[in-house]
Order: sequence, then structure tokens, then C-alpha cells
Amino acid sequence: MSDANGAASADRALKTKHRKMWALGDYPAVASELIPELGPALVRACGVSGGQRVLDVAAGAGNAAIPAALAGADVVASDLTPELLEAGRQAAEKQGVKLEWREADAEALPFGDGEFDIVMSCVGVMFAPHHQAAADELLRVCRPGGTIGLVNWTPEGFIGRMFATMKPYAPPPPPGARPPPLWGQEQHVRALFADRVTDVDARRQTVRVDRFESPEAFRDYFKANYGPTIATYRNIAEDPDRVAALDRELAALARRASDTDETAPTAMEWEYLLLTARKLS
Repeated sequence: MSDANGAASADRALKTKHRKMWALGDYPAVASELIPELGPALVRACGVSGGQRVLDVAAGAGNAAIPAALAGADVVASDLTPELLEAGRQAAEKQGVKLEWREADAEALPFGDGEFDIVMSCVGVMFAPHHQAAADELLRVCRPGGTIGLVNWTPEGFIGRMFATMKPYAPPPPPGARPPPLWGQEQHVRALFADRVTDVDARRQTVRVDRFESPEAFRDYFKANYGPTIATYRNIAEDPDRVAALDRELAALARRASDTDETAPTAMEWEYLLLTARKLS
């Protein structure tokens, strides 16, 4: 097998693994129950309006794509995981809104150059393993003068720290894969886009999450519903001591992040980077 064929085979295997991971649990519930305001915030920041052609990359179940369609845009929601797209279709039907759902790899989008006025991603493209390839694709399919809009968890914020907590217990990342929360650093994103964009606006903001009655309730919810957490626990399932250790660490993380006392529901502020830029003409 040639090196090129071997690399292509390894990439297919990696993407299959990612697809299966995000189908675990119930990510549509996580997005709709914990962070429903992030998609609309991104749509507003991108200035989505009627008549525009919009692509939501790594759209999941459409937490940004559906609000964009409700704003009157012609929207394509793309994602690697068909189970998430199906959940999105059903959610869109319930809201009486039409958009296109396409299975697609963020690192090899099946769209033409400059096809979209706005290309966006809400805590989605950050999980593509090869950051430069994904950034290049975002830019390629955006028209000259069009808008790129991103919401990504920061390394220093709660979700970034959660991934750091899980890392010692998770399978080792494949060669060349970069940590998802790097997309939450302005300088990292600027370096990926380099001199191909202008008018970069980057703001660190937070979303308040207050549905959990205790740190342990947060941990158990993520163990049941969030694909990366489920995959991490599966990796250590045969080692009860490590399972117990991760149980303690995730609950402790939520306890430290909570801004309420022990008698009140656990309430946290999860930090993200909201970044928009214009592709150079």
C-alpha cells in the first residue's frame, strides 16, 4: 500500500470513529437543553438575513442552522454524523422551517468554491482533528467578501477544562490531531486563516448553565449524553479504579466552577470565543 493510500485509509477510519462517537448518547439534548442560546447568538453575529446562502459546518442537530433558516436564509446544515442530521430534520419540521441536510466531512466539504455568503460553525468544526484542513475548507466554500462565523469553547473555560480532565483517561489522539479547544484561542484561529480574512471580531463570552442540582448530576448527565465523555468512560470501563477517579474529578470540576452554595443548584458560566471575519475579495 502506498503512503497516500495508507493515509487515506487511516483518515477514513478516524472519521468513522468520530462519526460513531458523536452518535453516542444524545447530543441534540445537550445542545437544546444546555446551550440553546449559542446558535442564535452566532446567527446574529453573522448578520444572517433573508436571501443569503448559509452553510453550517459540523451543524449537529442544527442549533445554529435552524435559527439561520428562521431568519429567512437559504441554509445547508452539514455534519459527519447522520444520526444528528436526522434529529435536526425532525426538530426543523416541528418548527415548520425548511433547510437542506447534508452528510459531510468538515475537512473535505462537498461544495463548490465560493458557494456561500456565510459559513459558520457552533462548537462543531473545532472537533475536526486537522485544524488547518478544516479552516481551509471554511474559507474555500465562502464567497469573496463573505462572512465566516464561529463559536468555539476556550481552553481556559469550563468545557476546555473538562476535556483536559478527561484526556488522561481517553484513548490517545491520532497522529496530527490537535486539541479542539485551541479553536477557542483568537490567535490560533487568526493563524489558521492567516492573510485570507479581514475585519476579525473576536469576543470571549459565557453561557450560563444552571439545570444541574449537583456536581454529580452534571457528571452523570454527561456520562449518559455527551459522546466524548461516553467514549472516555468506555476506554476505561475495565478499570473500576480509574472510572471512580474520573467520576471524582468531573464532579470536582463542576463543584469548583459553580457560583452557588451547596444548597442551591449547580450554576456555571461556560466560556466560549465568538469570532467573525470577512473573507478577502
